Amino acid sequence: MSPTIVESLRHFLEGFSQGQRDKVIGLTCMEQQELENVFALLLLGSFVGFPAPPTFLAVELLPFMEREMQILGQRAEDACDMLGQMMGTLGVD
Repeated sequence: MSPTIVESLRHFLEGFSQGQRDKVIGLTCMEQQELENVFALLLLGSFVGFPAPPTFLAVELLPFMEREMQILGQRAEDACDMLGQMMGTLGVD
């Protein structure tokens, strides 16, 4: 039995809705990553010349930077590894 126009339209709109949800999820993940980068820059900005936040504030927020500190340590170990630098530039961890 062939689908009716209403069923076809419903199927199309469900697919369209799913596509929009996927797009929004992707943008939200990208925004979260950028906010994490800004957060890291606020706390560790003194290494690149930005004014440091008050020490008590940085110490309280530092536990939230555990993942970034691990990545920073790993990148420091791979500093003379050319392939490691290229992968770090591309965002591959």
